Amino acid sequence: MASAIRGSRVGAGPMGEAERGDQIERASVSYWCVNGHEVRPSFAVEETVVIPDQWDCPKCGLPAGRDKNNPPSAVVNIPYKTHLAYVKERRTDKEGEKILEDALRKLRGDDLD
Repeated sequence: MASAIRGSRVGAGPMGEAERGDQIERASVSYWCVNGHEVRPSFAVEETVVIPDQWDCPKCGLPAGRDKNNPPSAVVNIPYKTHLAYVKERRTDKEGEKILEDALRKLRGDDLD
């Protein structure tokens, strides 16, 4: 007994690609990053579609703009600082030693105040 669907694939029909509907008009837009990479995503041509001013470069991850001669600069990423790093910004080593010595004196009961 032979199968009636032998040799078929999912989505294959008597009309093929025509049953998927009409293709909407599309426009490709060029974006350039500071490394000179160009990316050309395509957007639908409709009144409701807003084409962004910037696009992420898929090669290096930096922001890319539509002006080839003036691409956007890389975003400055300030790393996370610990509490100790902030304390060291406010106090010198000498001030830290004085504060530590005062605290240890209080704990030992040597406080003369």
